[in-house]
Amino acid sequence: MKCSENRNTGGFTLIELLVSIGIGMVVLAAVTTTFMSQTRFYSAQEQVNEMGQNARGALDIITRELKMAGYKPNGGSFSGITYDTTQLRIQTDISGNDGATTGTNENIIYSYNSTNKQILRNGQPLADNITAFTFSYLDSAGAATTTTANIRQVSISITAQTAKPDPNYTANGGYRAYTVTATVTPTNLAL
Repeated sequence: MKCSENRNTGGFTLIELLVSIGIGMVVLAAVTTTFMSQTRFYSAQEQVNEMGQNARGALDIITRELKMAGYKPNGGSFSGITYDTTQLRIQTDISGNDGATTGTNENIIYSYNSTNKQILRNGQPLADNITAFTFSYLDSAGAATTTTANIRQVSISITAQTAKPDPNYTANGGYRAYTVTATVTPTNLAL
């Protein structure tokens, strides 16, 4: 009789083991689903942050260089901003060499490459994943002008998109978009 008493006191039955494995699998599936959902959300947020930073960074650089347009400490005959519908050309005499705008930071040309979705600065990529880069020239009254000598302000608009589509975002093919605009008045242009 002592044999039957010892047999029931230790270990788990097969049913208890199967129930505990089943509960463990349900908990593991819930944790995995939550982790994968959070990873997708984090990736989408990272894309949105990168897109916004890309657009704001490009606008900041262009704005800073536009504010220097027309700077000529020793005189010169350049206008500072040249009217062009396809590129934004900024001239400045940072080196102070009598109005010659020959340096890379003295004759700056911004253009848009629609094939690669890039803003180019002197032919080199400045910003990626840009879907639109527009600018317009304004006179001292804020009206649009096509005359180089009358340009006193430049209005800029940059639209960026995420590098990858977000499967949870249905508009625009899954790509999120962000637009920044600014109107810049270069202080070195005659008012």
